[in-house]
Amino acid sequence: QVQLEESGGGLVQAGDSLRLSCAASGRTVGSYAVGWFRQVPGKEREFVAAISRTGVSTYFANYADSVKGRFTISRDNAEMVYLQMNSLKPEDTAVYYCVASPWTTPTSSVTAYNYWGQGTQVTVSS
Repeated sequence: QVQLEESGGGLVQAGDSLRLSCAASGRTVGSYAVGWFRQVPGKEREFVAAISRTGVSTYFANYADSVKGRFTISRDNAEMVYLQMNSLKPEDTAVYYCVASPWTTPTSSVTAYNYWGQGTQVTVSS
């Protein structure tokens, strides 16, 4: 069992930055790829970014095209994953969910992620 708790959301202006944090707990959490999805009311959940499990020499990251060059995902140990969001745009407004997958690679497939946090709201005003 893996538990995920997000923090760091809020209201910012276009062009600002935010850092989301995901605290992951569970006996084998280090063996899970961890990532972020986001969702706007009335739309499907959208992949944002993901990072590979611990225990590898180099972390691998995967990003949605819409956030490449602006967002950075990082993992400093098995339990903490961060999403640094720069140059935020109004279209980044959504609830952001931290997710965990037993896959070793940071896939963008929503069906691969069987653990989800409660979500944190990010609102970007124009």
